[in-house]
Amino acid sequence: MKTTRRSFIQKTALLTGVFSLGFDWFDSKASTGAIQQMNPVLDANRFNAYLAIENTGKVILYSPNPEIGQGIKTAFPIVVAEELDVDWKQVEVRQAHLDTQLFERQLTGGSGALKHSWDRLRKAGATARHMLVQAAAQQWSVDPSTCKTSKGFVIGPNKGQKLAYGALVDAAAKLPVPAEVAYKSRAEYQLIGSFVKGVDNHRVLTGKPQYGLDTQRPGMVIAQIVRPAAFGATLTSFDASEVKKMPGIIDVVSFKNKVAVVGKSTWEVMQARKKLVCNYSDTSNLESDSTHQKWFDEGMKTDKVKVERKDGDFHAAIAKAAKVIEATYECPFLSHSPMEPMNFFADVKPGSVLLVGPTQVPQSAQKAVATLLGVPENTVQVELTKMGGGFGRRLNNDYALEAAELSSIIKMPVKVMWTREDDMTGGIYRPAVRYHFKAGLNEKGEMIAFYLRGVGLNAGNSTRQDNFPVGAIDNVLIESYNYNSAITTGPWRAPITNFLASAEQSFLDEVAVAAGKDPVQMRLDWLQRVKTNPVGKITYEPDRFIEVIKQVAEKAKWGKKGPNVHQGFSVYFSHLSYVAQVAEAKIVDGEPKVTHVTAVTDCGEVINRSGAENQVIGGIIDGYGHAMFGKLSFDKGVPQQKNFDTYKLIRGNEIPTVEAHFVNNGIAPTGLGEPALPPTGGAVANALYAATKKRLYKQPFAGLDNANL
Repeated sequence: MKTTRRSFIQKTALLTGVFSLGFDWFDSKASTGAIQQMNPVLDANRFNAYLAIENTGKVILYSPNPEIGQGIKTAFPIVVAEELDVDWKQVEVRQAHLDTQLFERQLTGGSGALKHSWDRLRKAGATARHMLVQAAAQQWSVDPSTCKTSKGFVIGPNKGQKLAYGALVDAAAKLPVPAEVAYKSRAEYQLIGSFVKGVDNHRVLTGKPQYGLDTQRPGMVIAQIVRPAAFGATLTSFDASEVKKMPGIIDVVSFKNKVAVVGKSTWEVMQARKKLVCNYSDTSNLESDSTHQKWFDEGMKTDKVKVERKDGDFHAAIAKAAKVIEATYECPFLSHSPMEPMNFFADVKPGSVLLVGPTQVPQSAQKAVATLLGVPENTVQVELTKMGGGFGRRLNNDYALEAAELSSIIKMPVKVMWTREDDMTGGIYRPAVRYHFKAGLNEKGEMIAFYLRGVGLNAGNSTRQDNFPVGAIDNVLIESYNYNSAITTGPWRAPITNFLASAEQSFLDEVAVAAGKDPVQMRLDWLQRVKTNPVGKITYEPDRFIEVIKQVAEKAKWGKKGPNVHQGFSVYFSHLSYVAQVAEAKIVDGEPKVTHVTAVTDCGEVINRSGAENQVIGGIIDGYGHAMFGKLSFDKGVPQQKNFDTYKLIRGNEIPTVEAHFVNNGIAPTGLGEPALPPTGGAVANALYAATKKRLYKQPFAGLDNANL
């Protein structure tokens, strides 16, 4: 790979014995070298991140992306260590804090980090390895091509020629950065694709402080904030007279429709807020479940929709169809419910702002706080902590803004802490959506027309108009309609597709039954059509679709498990990855039970097999549990579920076994944190249909009337 001046900068600290090689995580181009003294800390301003090698042989890698459980803090260094050819035990990973001079796209979201940084990471390791080999070859007066590396050593062609990387850092630092470097072949990989433990596992298991809730700073006070119980309500007055009499309470302040109770300890604040009396505007006309049903009904009838895609003439084709299949699907609002509730620390002083906490988008938090306080962005420092889950909730910085604004009011460093009830009733939910599908078949059972309308509540475009089976059908019409609701929403793991895939894959199963076709073969036939004669724009690769479908059918023994095992199939493309699933259901004590799920994923090169399996299995469990049980309901703007006693998450004894397989194709990595979730609801619904002959149209599946809406 050719280099330019922008991305690579070589720096050395001869006095400290550290060779630091800077590299741009978001630009695969590299720069010529420059030698100067520096400390092994993030104080450079010419590059986004760097690799450091100490005289001891320790390799230090700064990871810019927030770690939220997706394993990026382990996967990134695996790639660098592989190309560097160093013993994994020599690698130390450190979390980098926000630095807009060093990093671009310093965020976690969209399952895009590895895809974006794959070549940058490889270049970092391979370039350092090349320079270390050059240094050793010069010392031995041999041709560098006769040298090789292994686990942190350079080995020469002659007997006894073996030097540790740590012994070469001073010499390597004086060499020019190469214009081109060679990468390892896949056959040479020792770390990539293997099972590697998470770098933070021991700290997690032993309870070491690392999460936002663990934050402690000198002079810090604790605050909890009381928000309106009903979405759309307005605070009219409050009485804090009793609160201020309670032990440990420092202040009670109101801002932006909220009241904050500030005190010396968490317990004292929690007890005091119970005494706070808040009065709100009339809530009798605020949204309830019945309001949302009315909106859905209206949205399905309105002619004021947005046409997202139109191929051919759907209306003419459906009028000529020999058979028409229609179905309507609906999902509720969902809470993200991360294990660690929202929290953030802020210390606002004249000329500086310090923010510490769990955010998926630190630069967004920096900008938002700077705007709120009217200060320059470069005066706002953001330190990242590990996150106890997020699932998209921490893409919104409302809780960081609360901490910053409160600190500016009380003139003290403060940690704002949400309770579980605050977290579940505080908004930023998965949007509620209703979908209506219609398909027309000709006399041969071939689909000639396909229609989808999505009606969402704060969902924007609730469709994905270019997704399969679009591209295989001559006549397609896809429409969307959005209602603005007072109930706040935001990205929820695999935004939109988390339910769209479930509805679509359930509907296609119904189409297959109506057409008298095998659900797997029907999709394979459509994909062959896409390969030879696609209709309109396609954004997916049919061959990769075909491969995951064939592999999952083989590994799950599709159609060969016997009469007592009822199978459901689903396949979906999201975040540039492809996942096919087969769910199995059995009748146990007269009731259907999902017992097993087989999944085949094409996410390109699998970096850490352990992390990859965790992401797929976790995504499937998450998708299955929320499809079966997840639901937020509302009465006059008030969420009716406030904690896990009424908002059910899947229990351990309800989890099916999950078998995760991966396509071994060597393609550059694509998304993995989200793609396994969307197809799960459809596979489960189809398996339950196979077991009971009853279709499921409304989530959650358990305990609801699931007649076709």
